[in-house]
Amino acid sequence: MEFVSDVLPMLYYIFGIILFIVLIILGIRAIQMLDRAERLLSNMEDKVNTLNGLFSVINKTTNSIDLISSRVIGAIIGIVEKIFKRKKEDDTNE
Repeated sequence: MEFVSDVLPMLYYIFGIILFIVLIILGIRAIQMLDRAERLLSNMEDKVNTLNGLFSVINKTTNSIDLISSRVIGAIIGIVEKIFKRKKEDDTNE
């Protein structure tokens, strides 16, 4: 019984120290992995930022095309309305 009471605490301490060392190693690996992920994300962010100029040009182009098409459609609708108003006025006068 004395053997168990002497050896068991030593085993607990040894396993505790081993667990502590393993946790330190895992923590260091996790920090290294997070650093690599941060570098990767920073690199991706730089590459995406280089495309911002292209996206702004595309946005301006689509806005101008939308403005032109809205004006053309508005003019066509105005002409069609004038044609139908004249026909209605001609029909009511007769």
